[in-house]
Amino acid sequence: MKDNIEDENFSCTAISNAKPLFIFSFFNRIFFMYTKKYSQNIKINNPDKYDLFENIVWSSPQGFDLTMDVYSPKNISVLCPVLVMFHGGGFLIRRKEILNNMAQYIASNHDYIVCNVNYRLLRDQSNTVLFNDLIGDAFGSILWIKENIHKYNGDKERIGITGDSAGAYICAMILNLGNKIGKKEDFEKDHAFEPTYLPKDLSLEEVAKRNLLDVKAAVLSYGGYDFYKFAIQNAETYKNIFWWLALAKPRGVLGKKFNPIDYPDIYKAISPIYNIPDSSERKLPPQLLTAATRDRITPVRMIKQYGVALKEKNQEFEFWEHLNRNHAYLDSGRTLIAGNDFIRDGIPALKVMMNFFDKHL
Repeated sequence: MKDNIEDENFSCTAISNAKPLFIFSFFNRIFFMYTKKYSQNIKINNPDKYDLFENIVWSSPQGFDLTMDVYSPKNISVLCPVLVMFHGGGFLIRRKEILNNMAQYIASNHDYIVCNVNYRLLRDQSNTVLFNDLIGDAFGSILWIKENIHKYNGDKERIGITGDSAGAYICAMILNLGNKIGKKEDFEKDHAFEPTYLPKDLSLEEVAKRNLLDVKAAVLSYGGYDFYKFAIQNAETYKNIFWWLALAKPRGVLGKKFNPIDYPDIYKAISPIYNIPDSSERKLPPQLLTAATRDRITPVRMIKQYGVALKEKNQEFEFWEHLNRNHAYLDSGRTLIAGNDFIRDGIPALKVMMNFFDKHL
């Protein structure tokens, strides 16, 4: 059955006219060079406060190493709450390093274990990664952390998750669909996700039955939560600027067979906004949704739409606007295009976010 959707201007990464590939490649490289240089000189990091375990390989699907950085407070004798971070980048660009300043600031100023996680991007493995693969990576990272975080003085019973942009979307998938566990080959039939990592001696069925992906709180920053609508409009074409930035050829994110016109249900199955459970059936942890008032990629109205959907299901959430700020204000360093500065824009937001986590973890 096909769904009819009004073709509105979905501002999330749309560009009306394709630009030469080299222009996007050039600006992408300039952006990362500038961010790296700046982030090395800002004064928000105190390495004396924590031990850093870098690039821990927690899974290797088809030989592709998935890594995370773990920051553990020094001189703490009790188990600490855990904060798991997922970076943004339209599911096509960036790695965990774009949130290094955020991780450093939290580890320097709060007694939290911080896990900064890499997941596969759509462009990885020769541009063959499927959307359900990267969600499986995110699911697997939570399972690995719950099984191993005690080694870093973390409390597996007090885990919070956070992400920005695409990372916020991933967090919403964990919250709403963390109980939808199944084999990858059955995805078309049951719309369930296979975690990239499974705890020792546990089956997929046991992971789902025991709700092992449940967490205690979440902060979702400037995310979009309706991939179905995005796909209808431009997500799988060159009108989605992230394909240009990734130097990758646009394609169906669920494989050649599927498109959102003929298979709306499977696209809705990967869209958090259609999968929020009613609180009478499954109560989600408290969530903080944040938005930036100058954001034209995921504007305030888009985040509020997700809040309305949560309210309709009687789920607990709070909403916070970062006034006069743009998209990606949590990124490290300074961003030339968005005009962001982590010290000026990111730290005030982190204070709000950490107050929320302190209440719930």
